Amino acid sequence: MKKKLVAVLLTACLAMVVVAGCGSSSSRRTTASSKTKNDSKTFVIGVDDTFPPMGFRNKKNKIVGFDIDLAREAAKRMNMKFKVQAINWDTKEMELNKGNIDAIWNGLSITEERKKKMDFTSPYLQNDQVIVVKKDSSISSKDDLAGKTVGCQKGSSAEDALNADPVSKKIKGGKPTEFDENVSCFQDLDAGRIDAMVVDSVVAKYYISKHHSDFKIVGESLQPEQYGVAVKKGNTKMLNKIQKALDDMKADGTAGKISTKWFGEDIIYNK
Repeated sequence: MKKKLVAVLLTACLAMVVVAGCGSSSSRRTTASSKTKNDSKTFVIGVDDTFPPMGFRNKKNKIVGFDIDLAREAAKRMNMKFKVQAINWDTKEMELNKGNIDAIWNGLSITEERKKKMDFTSPYLQNDQVIVVKKDSSISSKDDLAGKTVGCQKGSSAEDALNADPVSKKIKGGKPTEFDENVSCFQDLDAGRIDAMVVDSVVAKYYISKHHSDFKIVGESLQPEQYGVAVKKGNTKMLNKIQKALDDMKADGTAGKISTKWFGEDIIYNK
């Protein structure tokens, strides 16, 4: 309990410093509870609540973000109530399969491996994985990661991208240092406990901008990718409802307006 309270207080303090609420570790992020009796009328999305700007906690400890706004609008168009459930990102598939959540809508990269376990909507955002270092770092490309300590979020596509690249075998320890969420990874990079990190470009750009931090993005991206919304394998009915809502939001410009609110421009993927 004491550990949980400390984590909550730390999150609140971090959130006061920046617009992007800084997050919780998986130790205080509880497993999603079973859906209520009105679950057929409530659209429940599972999110990592430490993933600005996609989903994170603001100064009032409320989960907000780009994906939250998109999902809330989709729920409205599906004539459903809306609920956001913070989950442990490393067990996201389990939460979906147990029926604790209806969808994972939180900057989820579409990969061939994930498509074996979940069904996805068509992409709504382009992304890639990038290397972030401190501005005074000597690292200027992925080749410079050799012998360095490199961090990333556990169970993320950043980890997948790093492990899939030959450079991963050259980094210190032969594998990345894993973090429960990206905020802790940024903090360790700032403190010098790691030399570099790999993270989604949309997250890196937002974090650097909002925190006015001493970080920079270097080298080429490790892996281009696309974000989609995932549902339980075989849940075609829910998938089609979400897809229609997304398509309508793209067509009438609502998705673009939400994108502009969070990124300053319309970066919605429309192909």
